[in-house]
Amino acid sequence: MKIKLISTATFLSVCLFGTAFTIAQQPKPWPVPDAAAKAVNPVKSSAESISAGKELWNTHCASCHGKKGLGDGTKAAQLKTQPADLSTSTPQAQTDGSVFYKISEGRGDMPSFKKKLPDAEDIWSLVIFFRTLKK
Repeated sequence: MKIKLISTATFLSVCLFGTAFTIAQQPKPWPVPDAAAKAVNPVKSSAESISAGKELWNTHCASCHGKKGLGDGTKAAQLKTQPADLSTSTPQAQTDGSVFYKISEGRGDMPSFKKKLPDAEDIWSLVIFFRTLKK
């Protein structure tokens, strides 16, 4: 077995690049004001609200987030930031109010939907559909 020695500079370059790459891949925290995070969804989960949310999802969200929220929509590769897999535990652990806030306000590649969907009930229905994306 041959062991190849590398220089300290090469080792540091690999470590620093690897660390920078890892840091670059981490999503930036998206703070939500307390009042928004604590907001309670006034729309009850039902077959009707899930269906309404799914229709809105397919119209406004699936192109980036994918049909199942995996971040694999047809436009995802064109974005600066890869959409998160919304079916995993971290996004699903958010409060309904936090999800509503993020859909409404947007950030970066994620557009604001408060003008596109001015009826808050529509955004709350999207939140209800979002909950069906759990793995």
